[in-house]
Amino acid sequence: MENPQPSGNKRRPAVRPYSFATGHLDKDIKRKAVRGSAATILSQLLSFIFQAGGTMVLARMLTPSDFGLVAMVTTFSLVFQNFGLSGFTEAIIHAADLDQDRINVLFWINVALCAAITVFFAGLSPALAWFYREPRLVGITAAISLSIIASGFSTFPLALLKRNMQFGRSSSILAWAKLASVVLTIVLAWGGAGYWALVFNVVSLPLITAVLAWLSCSWRPSGPAFRGADRSLTRYALHTYGNFVLHYGSRNMDNLLVGKVLGVQPLGFYKKAHDLFALPMSQLISPLANVALAALGRYKEDRDKLLRYFFDALSTIAFISMGLSLVLTVAAEDIILLLLGPAWGRTAEVFLYFGPGIGFMLVYGTHGWLHLSLGRADRWLRWGIFEFVVTAALIAVGINFGLNMVALAWTGSFVILAGPGIWYAGRPVGLKFGTFYAQIWRYALAALGAGVACRLVLFSGGAAAAAFARLSIFLRIPVSFVACLALYAGLVAALFGNLRPFTKVIDLGRAMLSRGAAPER
Repeated sequence: MENPQPSGNKRRPAVRPYSFATGHLDKDIKRKAVRGSAATILSQLLSFIFQAGGTMVLARMLTPSDFGLVAMVTTFSLVFQNFGLSGFTEAIIHAADLDQDRINVLFWINVALCAAITVFFAGLSPALAWFYREPRLVGITAAISLSIIASGFSTFPLALLKRNMQFGRSSSILAWAKLASVVLTIVLAWGGAGYWALVFNVVSLPLITAVLAWLSCSWRPSGPAFRGADRSLTRYALHTYGNFVLHYGSRNMDNLLVGKVLGVQPLGFYKKAHDLFALPMSQLISPLANVALAALGRYKEDRDKLLRYFFDALSTIAFISMGLSLVLTVAAEDIILLLLGPAWGRTAEVFLYFGPGIGFMLVYGTHGWLHLSLGRADRWLRWGIFEFVVTAALIAVGINFGLNMVALAWTGSFVILAGPGIWYAGRPVGLKFGTFYAQIWRYALAALGAGVACRLVLFSGGAAAAAFARLSIFLRIPVSFVACLALYAGLVAALFGNLRPFTKVIDLGRAMLSRGAAPER
């Protein structure tokens, strides 16, 4: 059902009508959630392919120091670049009702704040150059500050598409923007731009995303307005963004300390290992958060159904993520060699300490789904303070023992926080502490057993290890993947005593591949 635009303000442009109502989405919500998940995962897979391909090329054209220079700035800029994207997006999706006036005020508040933050961050360039003792950061910081305002302009059209569960459209925007940005970056690097090619990548991605988002969403803002802001939505957005800032601070303290204490080149090695470690979260759990919010939020009054759907999703994510953690850890050296080349061997060593934490990182990432679906962004913010303290303490200890121990601190933080985090998020709906562990312990144990066995057989001497070493890298990676996954599957089946985890994933895959799961047009 389409709602006509209000006609009281003459400054409002004549645009196609946009529907703010979402009641029509309540019918067959589970099918729509599967559709959204399928579209999101497909688009994220494309984004991963584009990013991985770009990384393989750029790592051979640029130096670790080039990546380290840009990482010194993006460690700070990304927290500002996500203002609005992490906050107003969730508020718009969660809002029970919206109209032109309410959203128009929020839009202009977001634009004004993003513009102010852009100017503020550009002004920080001398301070960052002084902090890192690197004068080149003055120009880099000033240029990267433009990514903040560019990102701010993409927030509202993308959020409105997601509110209407048009995840196919919103996800494809991000994928194609990634492709365009990567291609242009490679062209600049090939032309000799050096680290400026990476700076361009940081700025061009949100700019292209904003252009595509506005072309895909029919809503248009009215004239600038700042009065009458919706306090409940603004408070929800600020709580959500506050949690993001805390989460981001704890998740990027390592980059700051490594760059400050160990220097540019070690940061370049470390950053690439961390990027590969964080990739499953950014490509899977974070994008699916909006799907989960749009779906689970409709069951906030039916606690039993909400928890049932949440744990169905959690067990499937645990099954997949523990297997992913297993194969990436076992094949770490070969994956880094293939992606980045022989000059990045130190990155492979660091990633061995990151790999075991990937599974716990992904299951822990779902705790925010409960907070936001229940409308309790305030509780999420309080938990974020605790998370920040725990993670910062572990990293502060790890930096004294080198890169490997910083990576191990990450792994430890997720193992420690996962259970308590999901329990705290689910307390308002009666979630029991042990329920989380009951969902994942078999997958974690199977991944651990399969990982230890595969490392011993393939890398610890003996005839099998010698034969494996003689294979080309293009054979070693699939051989190690098949061996790990076969053993993992066998252990999962043995621990469950049935094939239920496999049938759940197969049924979900069929639903995603069915005609009904096609992305929205």
